[in-house]
Amino acid sequence: MNQNVAIRSVRQEDFPAWKLLWDGYNAFYGRSGPTALPADITPMTWSRFFDAYEPVHALVAESEGQLLGLAHFLYHRSTTQLGPSCYLQDLFTLDAARGKGIGRALIEEVCRRAREAGSPRVYWQTHETNATAMQLYDRVAEKSGFVVYRKLL
Repeated sequence: MNQNVAIRSVRQEDFPAWKLLWDGYNAFYGRSGPTALPADITPMTWSRFFDAYEPVHALVAESEGQLLGLAHFLYHRSTTQLGPSCYLQDLFTLDAARGKGIGRALIEEVCRRAREAGSPRVYWQTHETNATAMQLYDRVAEKSGFVVYRKLL
């Protein structure tokens, strides 16, 4: 990774640049235009990053004043371990920043923070068609063997 890239917590003044990344992330997963998230989701998500009561956190990758990527993660209880689990919910980098170690650096920083929080594991999921991301994930983690199911309500 470029030595000029810093991984840090998001700050209030990052909102415009974070929003561009967030919109890119959502568009990547088909959530844009008529399938966009409801309008109240983005401001609520943003506010959670700054609410000490919320277990939701945001990191950004920054170089020369430009945000290149984001990672959102949260902690939750588990019935099978004492420490909290850490779920890496969102990971995204700009197209121009891909293949430069930024995604890996964001994952590593989430893992570092999870260890500090007493979490014995970090886990995440991606869409089965996201072959580029899976190449990275296969290098930095192991597959759990579990299949994810969901039912929209």
